[in-house]
Amino acid sequence: MLRFAQTCDAIAATTKKLQKTAIVAEYLKSRTIDESAVSAVFLSGSAFAAWEETTLQIGGSILWRVVAELSGKDEAALTAAYRKYGDLGAVAGEMLAERSGQGLTILQVDDAFRQIAAARGTAAKAALVRDLLERARPLEAKYIAKIMTGDLRIGLKESLVEEAIAKAYDATFAEVQRANMLLGDIGETLRSAVSGQLAEAKMRLFHPLGFMLASPIESPAEGLSYFTEAAVEDKYDGIRAQAHVSEAEVKFFSRTRDEITASFPELPGALWGLPQDAVLDGEIVAWEYPQNLAQTQEVVDGSPSEAGEMKAAELGRARPFSILQQRLGRKKVNEKMLREIPVAYLVFDVLYAGGELLIHRPLRERALILDALLAGGRKVMHHRVTESQRKIGTQGKLTFDDEGEISAASIIRAPVFLVGAPAELEELFVAARARGNEGLMIKDLRSPYAPGKRGKSWLKMKRELATLDVVVTAVEFGHGKRIAVLSDYTFAVWDTNRDRLVNIGKAYSGMTDAEIAEMTKWFLEHTVEDQGFRRTVEPKIVLEVAFNNMMRSDRHDSGYALRFPRIVRLRPDKTAEEADTIERVREIYENQKQ
Repeated sequence: MLRFAQTCDAIAATTKKLQKTAIVAEYLKSRTIDESAVSAVFLSGSAFAAWEETTLQIGGSILWRVVAELSGKDEAALTAAYRKYGDLGAVAGEMLAERSGQGLTILQVDDAFRQIAAARGTAAKAALVRDLLERARPLEAKYIAKIMTGDLRIGLKESLVEEAIAKAYDATFAEVQRANMLLGDIGETLRSAVSGQLAEAKMRLFHPLGFMLASPIESPAEGLSYFTEAAVEDKYDGIRAQAHVSEAEVKFFSRTRDEITASFPELPGALWGLPQDAVLDGEIVAWEYPQNLAQTQEVVDGSPSEAGEMKAAELGRARPFSILQQRLGRKKVNEKMLREIPVAYLVFDVLYAGGELLIHRPLRERALILDALLAGGRKVMHHRVTESQRKIGTQGKLTFDDEGEISAASIIRAPVFLVGAPAELEELFVAARARGNEGLMIKDLRSPYAPGKRGKSWLKMKRELATLDVVVTAVEFGHGKRIAVLSDYTFAVWDTNRDRLVNIGKAYSGMTDAEIAEMTKWFLEHTVEDQGFRRTVEPKIVLEVAFNNMMRSDRHDSGYALRFPRIVRLRPDKTAEEADTIERVREIYENQKQ
């Protein structure tokens, strides 16, 4: 483990990508295969391989308490160290003393992590963490803590680890990347590279792939400036979800790659019996079903404006996200909630089907494969659009009981329109907003599916430029009736290099009392520094905030301040890494001056 920690220090000491890759490759080749496989996972910033869905469930407060106990330092000393480094792992490395007999192997750390993950209860987990850090040298403890918090902060991404594996074992980056995507285990990928069997990697279902992301645009003209013919869908206000289907086994995963099947128990049955194993991409939404939906078998062509809207409405419509939010995070959903908040899964892409990974195929081909996949099995509703919005696939699947009432959730092929002119795009945007949706998704028909990437192949048009996705960095107790809860949130965006969060504002309005109570519990359990009235917290909670305008300001280290910021909603579907950057802030600031 000491060699691993020293390697991490060396990686952090350089900003050169090639040098980082070379350091990792040299380290991997110097270890046994077992050690290298575990190290590859750790270097990717995780304690466990992605497919395992195993978590340590160790908050920053537990680590803080253990470091305090082992170091014998008072709160003031620990707080000063944290302010110096802004990182709990670095605090552990500086505060803990080296004693004789200390030292761990990388495999011992892996074994300890698995014991912690299996332990039940905070006390049992804390005792195991204490034992682990007590046995570790200070430099080892530094990186053990970093891995436990999921943030190495050494400028190393999983893609660089993939490049290092390719370099170390004479493979191509594409071969390593493909195998890792299929297996969901960079350690197993390394073993395949060593044995020369990368090409034999098979898709391991039920581990989520990365989600392709969209870039915001400001106008219909910009939406068609990157490609001439666009596939256009409504942008629904729901939860992005990836469905993994294998006969009667179906699981749903959020954008944060957490399994969310339990929150939507009616959805798996609606996908049972697909003709092939598949991985689908779509949006889970609270859905309002029209009364005559059971009789709707086919939608005839009509004009883009009037008939097109009417036919889309016959599918039903999405309800506000605040309604869907009542279903999120629940381990059990009662029958009353199932009846009052029915959901639908609107499918718009397929990543894997029939034993083939499809992400390298263009969207036009994936759409046809998706249509064929959803057309089999249960009752199918076809939805066609007008000639100017030429159909590339709009099938849906619904389940009804003997009386024609909806008895299970629907799997609906998200309506898709083809446009080639800004005027058509504007018309569709107005129609989407009239249906209560956020706006439009505009996609290049030639584009492959790029997991985890945000480029110009997928665009989103929301007309809500004055919103940001931000990360909560500190919280304060409120005033009046909120004196006992943490209701005032300081939040940040990423700096240019995405390696540091810079504060940009503070908000206290927009959340319900129930949400504030729930988040208070989370923040108390994930406090990094208790300053009495104010607490620095682990930067993991993402909010969407709106504001009236933006100003230059020295009040925050971002150099900007938001005027009248308010919380639009919590974003549990996003990780902190997906929050906006200072470039997006500058873009909004410049746009408001025009």
